[in-house]
Amino acid sequence: MNQDLLKIGADALRKAAMNDKAKEYILSDTMLYKTIKKAADRYIGGETLNETILKVKHQNKIGFKCSMEFMGENTLTEKEANEATNEFIRMVQEIKNQALHSTISLDLSHIGLAVSKDLCSQNIRTILEAATNHNIEVIISAEGIERTDDVLETYKNMSKVFENVSITLQAYLHRTKDDFKDLLQEKGRIRIVKGAFETPSHLSIPRGKELDHAYLYYVDQLLSNNHKCSIATHHHEIQKEAVKLVKSYNTKNEIYEFESLYGIQTEQLTALKEQGLPAKLYFVYGKEWYLYLCNRIAEYPMYLFRALNDIVQ
Repeated sequence: MNQDLLKIGADALRKAAMNDKAKEYILSDTMLYKTIKKAADRYIGGETLNETILKVKHQNKIGFKCSMEFMGENTLTEKEANEATNEFIRMVQEIKNQALHSTISLDLSHIGLAVSKDLCSQNIRTILEAATNHNIEVIISAEGIERTDDVLETYKNMSKVFENVSITLQAYLHRTKDDFKDLLQEKGRIRIVKGAFETPSHLSIPRGKELDHAYLYYVDQLLSNNHKCSIATHHHEIQKEAVKLVKSYNTKNEIYEFESLYGIQTEQLTALKEQGLPAKLYFVYGKEWYLYLCNRIAEYPMYLFRALNDIVQ
């Protein structure tokens, strides 16, 4: 298929994902919501924590570690940020109570960063305190370039106090080369993703060989420094090269993990697990699935046909 057309389609889906009016319209129309959610169900844990826990238990049973995230970002009121924080606290309790092999992932803008840095710091500290009592890892997600400084600053402040906090870095940002050197001095796990947020062209590396090399450079540096890391990619060739690096450094399993989003090329992650490599499935849940669905299809535009099939079933 014409690559230019695929790129146009992917760009359109990313713009649709950021369209608040479209999201509000879908959420307000019961029939439309139920119809499109059929496509989202392939990629999400469910609308509730309890639904997601059922899937996590199943995946734990067959050998996958998991991560759970309550979907949401850019909460604009203290009330919404505190409600999200309470949900993450409940997640901590359920992971402990049900002995789940799962970490927690979250966006700082979901728990108050878009309101104030003080509110965000207060809420992430509350979550980390609860999680550290039960030896549960909390991974801070990457956000748009306009928030990168605040996200990294918050992480570094928290890592001085808590050993169970980790961070996500985006390989496509030019600035990551400097951020990486700094964060390598922290003890927390570094989760490497390619990066999916739109940026001005001079700030990031486009998808392609250059970005693939940059991604593997960070993986190499992490493994050679014996630094905890998550290799979060669905790119099959990168996964194969990362396996070679793991073996060349004789890296212990507790140092690294291969991570994929639930519903996306899970067969590749299964193959890694069957080789005895630590493998992790990333689950999201909640009603904010519209943005998530658009972004997943944007990454693999041919999945649009799969989504249409899911809808008409």
